[in-house]
Amino acid sequence: MFQWDGLTGGSNGLVGVWPEGWFADRSAYYLLALAVVTLSVVCMRGMLFSPFGYALRAGRDSPLRAEAVGLHVARLQWAAFAVAGVFAGVAGALFAFAKGTISPETVAVGRSIDGLVMVLLGGVQSLAGPIVGAAAFTWLQDTIIRSTDYWRAVLGGVILLLVLAFPQGLAGVFEAAVRRRAAHGATAPDHATGAS
Repeated sequence: MFQWDGLTGGSNGLVGVWPEGWFADRSAYYLLALAVVTLSVVCMRGMLFSPFGYALRAGRDSPLRAEAVGLHVARLQWAAFAVAGVFAGVAGALFAFAKGTISPETVAVGRSIDGLVMVLLGGVQSLAGPIVGAAAFTWLQDTIIRSTDYWRAVLGGVILLLVLAFPQGLAGVFEAAVRRRAAHGATAPDHATGAS
């Protein structure tokens, strides 16, 4: 990335990367990005509840049993890696067009750690988890940067506390609360049918 100037722009990266035509307007680009993200989440949800998704979960939860029933776990993992690469490419394209530039620092280790923290913060085994985690991480980062010069230490401490307090992630806590409320509503006595 740093040395192949003809393709990557070297250490300067690619500058002036803007969408053409109608999508050059910020509002129109926002709507395009929202539509692409929504479509991507719908596609991922479809895959999650397809035979492919169930096979992936079987390979994750019990590789030996999955192999015993005829699933090729390594092949499934490579397929999942390829699918994840496609969605990461879509996200990268949206990011580059939103910023108008892309540089090698964008794929530095710190950015990978940010992505991992977003997933841990939102919840690992939930489709909504990374979305909730990304929103929470971005909000925390923006809020803490404005309030202190030591924002990295404070942000790290806050995220550590949240991950320890909510091991299933913020989305997992919300889903559990919704399930508890639904179960509580189902077991509540019906006073209207009681004897008077």
